[in-house]
Amino acid sequence: MGKNINYSEDEFLLLSGIQHFAFCPRQWALIHIEQQWAENVKTTEGKHLHERVDDPFYKDSSNELVVWRSLNLISYRLGLTGRADVVEFKRSDTGIKLPGKAGDWTPYPVEYKRGKPKPDERDEVQLCAQAICMEEMFGAEIPEGALYYGEIRRRTVVQLNSGLRAKVENYANEMHRLFEQGITPAPLYKSHCKSCSLVEVCLPKQMRGYKSANNYLKTELL
Repeated sequence: MGKNINYSEDEFLLLSGIQHFAFCPRQWALIHIEQQWAENVKTTEGKHLHERVDDPFYKDSSNELVVWRSLNLISYRLGLTGRADVVEFKRSDTGIKLPGKAGDWTPYPVEYKRGKPKPDERDEVQLCAQAICMEEMFGAEIPEGALYYGEIRRRTVVQLNSGLRAKVENYANEMHRLFEQGITPAPLYKSHCKSCSLVEVCLPKQMRGYKSANNYLKTELL
């Protein structure tokens, strides 16, 4: 798989943002365009879980498995950059070469999450984006990965199929479009807003019917 460069490095967006975008495009824009952020219990717990996982100097290996942690990722085609929590390289017949290791190895991304499996595909989209980056970086094919959930303490295997890959492409393209134009989507109140760390910044109920925060403030303060 050769490099198909669509974006320059100064145009890269954070890969982790694709999960925010899949959850709510407005939340993503508030964080990544307007640079607003607010902590809640869930984001704090998630940060602590990642701190325990992320060690860029830690590697583990055996005859059948090599583990790299906190691997830097990049995709010129998607215009995304970030880090993978854990990448397991499993011995295979059609994998890639690793420094100092004999044989071939297939990358297997593992993303760590604090909670439990979600009703939508926001976690799967993030994992798939990581895999696409690795495919571009290593020239490998990665058909599968896993999500580890801290609340249930087990993995969920994810098939990185064409449908999931298409969602990653579409989300990445839309993220770049909104970022380039500086657009924050209008609020759309849903049940998941209650658990959002930015609900007091977003004001989804109050902002309904207003195109922008400025219009809301002008009307409410008259």
